[in-house]
Amino acid sequence: MNRKAFHVALQIVVLGWMVALSPLQSNAQQHEIGFGIGTATYSGDIIRRIDPTQLGIQGTLFGRRNFDNAWSLRAGVHIARLNGADSIRPLDPMALARNAHFRGTLVEVSAVMEFHFLDYMAHNSVTPFSPYGFLGLGYSVFSGNGQSHQEDLAAGNYNTSSPVIPFGIGLKYKLKDRLILGLEAGVRASFTDNIDRIANEERYTPRFQEGPPPTDRVVNPYALNFGNPNDRDWYYFLGVSLSYSFHQVKCFN
Repeated sequence: MNRKAFHVALQIVVLGWMVALSPLQSNAQQHEIGFGIGTATYSGDIIRRIDPTQLGIQGTLFGRRNFDNAWSLRAGVHIARLNGADSIRPLDPMALARNAHFRGTLVEVSAVMEFHFLDYMAHNSVTPFSPYGFLGLGYSVFSGNGQSHQEDLAAGNYNTSSPVIPFGIGLKYKLKDRLILGLEAGVRASFTDNIDRIANEERYTPRFQEGPPPTDRVVNPYALNFGNPNDRDWYYFLGVSLSYSFHQVKCFN
């Protein structure tokens, strides 16, 4: 991904931080700062569905600006370890023979809007908790080490980056007036197919080779570097968070 796209995404996130942590203008607004920890995983050409046996750890630091009882803006940074290997739970015998694997660190900056379904923040609320959903925009950079197949001559370190669309659901619980406990499951749709080092490229072991006339191309039985050309890599976060409010909100009305 070019530097221009990265700078645009970074500016969006910085703007989100400025809005989220800007000084309060009235008692109808509130800002928080917090951290979280949990697990991370990915889906792509090695793992098609979330696999509990191939998880990594993730952590986050964030700032949040509450505009009213329903809407909040959150900007933050995530750091996660992602990994996958054909040898752990191969999709099929071909994947086992391919023996692709990767492991690395992902850094994401993002800004999301949160919508709360219950009025849990009001001082007279009968429910100290609320489910919520979120949607936003971010940018991620992944640095890893791996191979796309058993005979990959270019195996080793690699880097990839992409804009991402974060979305998901969560639950917040007000422990005290200034302490908020959160549980969140988040999905990231990326625009890259190279997190797992398998980007549907045929430069190492072509899937087709020249055949005898009148056939121009035949399947190469040794083609192990294959991927799904119709999708991109995704990654997922599940974790808990704790945030501290600098200003107590008595009423948003």
